[in-house]
Amino acid sequence: MNVLTIINRDPRSAQRQLNAMRQRAAAANEAIEIAVQAIMENVKAEGLSAVERYTRQFDHKTPYEISRDKLDAAYDRCPKELVDALERAAENIRDYNRRLLPKSEWWDSPDGGKVGRLVRGLSRVGIYVPGGTAAYPSSVLMNAVPAKVAGVEEIIMVTPPTEHLSNAVLAAAKIAGVDRVIAVGGAQAVAALTYGAGFIPRVDKLVGPGNAYVAAAKRLAYGQLDIDMVAGPSEVLVIADDTANPKFVAADLMSQAEHDVLASAVLLTDSLALAQAVDAEIRRQSAPLSRREIIDASLRDFGCALVCETLEECVALANQIAPEHLELCVADPDALLPTIKNAGAVFLGDWSPEPLGDYMAGPNHVLPTSGTARFFSPLSVTGFIKTMSVISYGKDDLSKVQAQIIALAQSEGLTAHANSIQVRFEEGVL
Repeated sequence: MNVLTIINRDPRSAQRQLNAMRQRAAAANEAIEIAVQAIMENVKAEGLSAVERYTRQFDHKTPYEISRDKLDAAYDRCPKELVDALERAAENIRDYNRRLLPKSEWWDSPDGGKVGRLVRGLSRVGIYVPGGTAAYPSSVLMNAVPAKVAGVEEIIMVTPPTEHLSNAVLAAAKIAGVDRVIAVGGAQAVAALTYGAGFIPRVDKLVGPGNAYVAAAKRLAYGQLDIDMVAGPSEVLVIADDTANPKFVAADLMSQAEHDVLASAVLLTDSLALAQAVDAEIRRQSAPLSRREIIDASLRDFGCALVCETLEECVALANQIAPEHLELCVADPDALLPTIKNAGAVFLGDWSPEPLGDYMAGPNHVLPTSGTARFFSPLSVTGFIKTMSVISYGKDDLSKVQAQIIALAQSEGLTAHANSIQVRFEEGVL
């Protein structure tokens, strides 16, 4: 019996399968929205006392700040090989984002004045880090390091006050340069960072993954602050031809499927033989894996192999799906790359597997999901800056365009705008 649903050159069935998979990322249900709305409103009205009440209710603890000494101790408790890996990953992320950082600049206007932009890091950013089994130190680096490169003045990390906070997560916070770590989680943490609550400050932007309650809270907070995105279940799409190694393709599909039973892993290929070989490899390789049950459920419900007539048809489907991760396991991935329009991150060839991007290469693993790669981009240093436009004209420069400004202002009925220009050129004005 196949692990993957294999659809062989049947476009209608393929579309039905893809449409069904899209439904998995439905928004948080109405009950969650109502509960989170109440939490947000109560924290806004009552501040820290509401945050403490909800934390005792959900986590059976009181929010507290984690000292710098505890971060240092967590760092020291981590195995050296883990610390080395975190340090190397952080440096790769720094290097990548330094190259993306826009600069403040000026240039001459066609009218003779000068215009430009100033680039500034945000003043304060919050990072939400899940607790429990979803404690990922790599996500701390991916969220905090670009913020540091952007020049963010203060980074506040929040994480649920679990019984045993992850040493790796706290070590990653130290490595990334997080300024404060506060043990508070859930929608109440999002609300606290949105409005400010006692010792928990208000932030300008909130990034990082969370459960359905956190996602709902981030949606409600947007507008009071900026957010990275409301991420859906993780997903990978592999385009492979008959030169692809089925062992590699199977391993990469499973590496994404193990995230969540709602994760999606899709193979697009022009080779039925490859699809069948990949399915056999999944059955063979999954046997000893620690999260096999999650992998099996994910692939059963949201995994498939779609066999197309040509690679061009595979690419057209991929651009329609707009996946979070897209692997090109084909004979000439560089030749196929110019045809890719929509994806969060693209991985070229057999030796650029998706986990390389998750952990080490430097580009961010916070990526648009659920088809939003059609219009969203990966998180990067540019998500932690703001720009201000700058205009500098002298009298002679302004005189060249005074008539046009006055004409435009009068056409809109804004006579005070027109007057602001006119008074500058009246007789007797220096």
